[in-house]
Order: sequence, then C-alpha cells, then structure tokens
Amino acid sequence: MIRLFVEGIGLRAPGLEGWAASAPILAGQAPYVGAPLNLPPSPLLPAAERRRAPQIVRLALATGAEALAAASRAPEDAATIFTSSGGDGETIHNILSTLATEQRELSPTRFHNSVHNAAAGYWSIATGATAPSTSLCAHDGSFAAGLLEAAAQATARPVVLIAYDVPYPAPLSGVRPISAVFGVALLLSPTQGPAALARLELAVQPEAAPTPAPPALEALRNAAPAAQSLPLLAALASGMAHTITLGYLPGMSLCLHISPVAA
Repeated sequence: MIRLFVEGIGLRAPGLEGWAASAPILAGQAPYVGAPLNLPPSPLLPAAERRRAPQIVRLALATGAEALAAASRAPEDAATIFTSSGGDGETIHNILSTLATEQRELSPTRFHNSVHNAAAGYWSIATGATAPSTSLCAHDGSFAAGLLEAAAQATARPVVLIAYDVPYPAPLSGVRPISAVFGVALLLSPTQGPAALARLELAVQPEAAPTPAPPALEALRNAAPAAQSLPLLAALASGMAHTITLGYLPGMSLCLHISPVAA
C-alpha cells in the first residue's frame, strides 16, 4: 500500500469550474448545474504558443496551474504525470481528414499537437519546469493508471497528476464516445505539509465494481474517462474518511482510503 498526501486540486468540467467553486457541489452542499465549460487561452503561454494550443492543452494547463497554486508550490518543485485516454481527438480527426484528401499536406502545428505528450511539452514551455515528466494512456483506466504512477513517484518527491479528456468529433465519436470535457489535477506529496488536505492510501486489488459519483454527477462520471476521478473528488470535498474503488485495467481495480489530516 502506498501512502501520500493531497496538497492541491484543480478541476475543470461542465458546471465544475475550479476546485473552490466545485467543492460544495461535490460535497452535496450545493446543486449541480451542468453549464458549458469556458476555457480561455492560457495566460501562462507566450502569445505564439497561446494561439497554437488546442483545447486539451488549455484544459491541462488550467487544472495543473490551479493545483500548484492551491498547494503554494512552484512548477519546478514537482514532477508531472499527464494521463489521457486518447489525447487530442480533434487534432487526430483533422489529420485523418487531411490524409483522406488528394492534397494530403499536414499542418506542422497539427502534427506536433497530435503526439500524446503534447500537453507535457506546452507545460514545460509555459512554466519553464525541467522536473521529470511522464505521459501515459490506459484507455478507460487512464485516471487510475495515472494516479498509481503519480503515487509511486510521490513517495520520493511532490508530483502533479494532470488527467484530461475531450470529446472526439464524428465519425470517431461513433466508436469512441466521450461526451464531456473533463480535466482534473492533484498535487501529491510524500509528507504532510501545511497545505495538506487529506491522506491517501492506495493499492491495486482484484477487479470490483467502481464507486459511483454522487447521484447528480454520475452521468458526468460516465461521460469521460478522466471523470472516473469524481468519487475521489467527492470524498476529498466531504472532509471525511472514505474508502472507494476506481476502475483500472481488466481484472484489476484501485482501492483508495481517504482520511482527513489533523490541523
């Protein structure tokens, strides 16, 4: 079992714009209204990169920056784990559409945005951070896979886990339905510092039914792989002890014990 501490949280999803505004909703203290998500260009990026950055990059930067700020950590203080079930589906759609024409001339910007670690590259440009960075994918288990990797690395140093998914355009959406934009970031630390919000203990276990989100958010949990984080976020927002299960790879689940920390 791995033990670590959550110091900061970032969140962007329909009706959940930032952790401070979302925590009462996740804790059941305020109603959930699934309003469209507003993602302006990131102020962290230089102007040229800001124009090139796709929605999925803006999502990753917004959540990662929020988690760091909440923990009062500088980007260079933490390693990063970026996890997404499929990366930038819109860019892939545009590349495939171009390849299906007689012209077949790809935009260099679209090409460099298509790689799975594009968000990590933009993060390093935006923050100047040179700490180790990992980008991974595990289909519907991508959030759990990212959390497990982040937890393993966080036994030695602070880590920012940034998980994100955006919908695919048609016709790809017909075979890979993701119906909501969702991004979440967690700043994880090996020790309990002044910013610690909760203690996490996690372990891989045999496959079990995943813990549902609060009823008003259950449809959103099923709308995007990154939204599988919602039961964990709800537990953190409650400020109470919880044990939850997250879906992981076939035959496996991730068991999490969440405990409040002493003031």
